[in-house]
Amino acid sequence: MSAASLAMPPATETGWDTAPGLLEGATSIELTPDQCGLAYWIRSAAQGTWMGLVNEHAPDAKVPDYMREPGPLRSALMEEFAFRSVSEEIATRSLSDLVKLAPDTASMEFYATQLLDEARHSLAFRGHLVELGVPRDQLAQTIEQMVCEKRARVLQPLKDFGDEVIAQPDSFICGVVILTILVEGVLAPAAELSERKWRLLNPAAASIERGANIDEIRHLSVGSSVVRQHLLRNPGDKKRIADVILRRRLLWRDLPVNEVIYEREVLFQQGMREHRDVVEGYEIAAGIPLLATSPEQRLMMANEWSREMQDSRLTYMGLPEAIL
Repeated sequence: MSAASLAMPPATETGWDTAPGLLEGATSIELTPDQCGLAYWIRSAAQGTWMGLVNEHAPDAKVPDYMREPGPLRSALMEEFAFRSVSEEIATRSLSDLVKLAPDTASMEFYATQLLDEARHSLAFRGHLVELGVPRDQLAQTIEQMVCEKRARVLQPLKDFGDEVIAQPDSFICGVVILTILVEGVLAPAAELSERKWRLLNPAAASIERGANIDEIRHLSVGSSVVRQHLLRNPGDKKRIADVILRRRLLWRDLPVNEVIYEREVLFQQGMREHRDVVEGYEIAAGIPLLATSPEQRLMMANEWSREMQDSRLTYMGLPEAIL
């Protein structure tokens, strides 16, 4: 790692003002492990995206007083961020397998940086619960109370599937596929939706999502390129990888993911209407006022974005046969 490389300015795709939105960036930016090693990460993430943050969000992004008061809006955000903090913690621990199994130094370095990214995301989501008024000495207990059942019903089956796949011989590339397409690719649209819907109602929460989403652009772009290059070199692996994708997508369909998200959206709907003056005239997407949306519409929006993103990434990787 040269002093010259560290002295270079942060990459455009990691800047708060220059990075695209997650949906656009994850499908338009091409990055490889060679481009996103430790020097890149230190310059563009640790000393770029993250510099100057306060409680892992922009210092001028404040928590409105009403977000610290009991009510459906606060409950919706607490449920969401508690779940996200646990999800990111599980991802962090799982990434240690990819670091260990990485076939070359570039991939090892990249997944080591992604491990730190996900750990920071978990920290950010946990920390915001404290900003919402959860006493720090009660934080772990509060998260456990909110997430315990959802972990058992949603997160644990996903973790068990990943553990099964990673235990097989020559499993690095399948682990990358699961993380890129079947974890990040599914959750990223929900994260984009979250950033948009909290933008005015809680600027601090939206800022936390923005910072995490900038990182996710890199994760999705590099992961996609790893799989694409592997299949160009090893076309005989297509069936094995496609089978893993199809098995995981069928598992996802059987899990109560939409139910979990819908419950939060119902709470958000109630809270949004209580504070309609804050979001009056605000559009969550072009021509779609946030106030005019329903929980069902927002859930459908996230699911449609998820399908489009996964199909785009699968086509880019050279796996159109895995599109459902």
